[in-house]
Amino acid sequence: MKKSALTVLFVLAATPTAFAADVVTIQRHMGFNEDAEVPKAVLEECKLDGEMPRAVAESALNTGTTVNFAEKVDGTEPGRVLWMEIADVMSDGNGFIGHRKSITVKGKLYEDGKVVGSFKDRRSSMGGAFGGFKGSCSVLVRTANAIGEDIARWLAAPKMDEKLGDLE
Repeated sequence: MKKSALTVLFVLAATPTAFAADVVTIQRHMGFNEDAEVPKAVLEECKLDGEMPRAVAESALNTGTTVNFAEKVDGTEPGRVLWMEIADVMSDGNGFIGHRKSITVKGKLYEDGKVVGSFKDRRSSMGGAFGGFKGSCSVLVRTANAIGEDIARWLAAPKMDEKLGDLE
């Protein structure tokens, strides 16, 4: 009997389960900081406000975190809530002269209304391989995906005032 009980205990301990800490709610569409100077074409065409949360959610799955979407979050909701905003977007250049793109995102992680972590993340891109054949939005979405990976890793072990991506 003891051996069976130990075996069951070991199996339960080794089986991954979804705890509250493995679930985070984020807004479906991020806001832009009121001081952000984002080119009008980027706002209208690239849809970064939706691409960024999507990138975080997809990357979070790789770290064992499940993302729930809400239309809006402010940190007062129960559970773990990630509030984020796009603080800056630079979209210079093009496929002919070369891309110079970057996105900066700031965020705070709340747990039951209390701030338990915060970050600032910036990623830059010149378009990567075959960048000359990519449009501006394509390069910015590539940058958003990199930021999504950064934030997903941070969510696994959040800290206060963390610098991510190119800011590390």
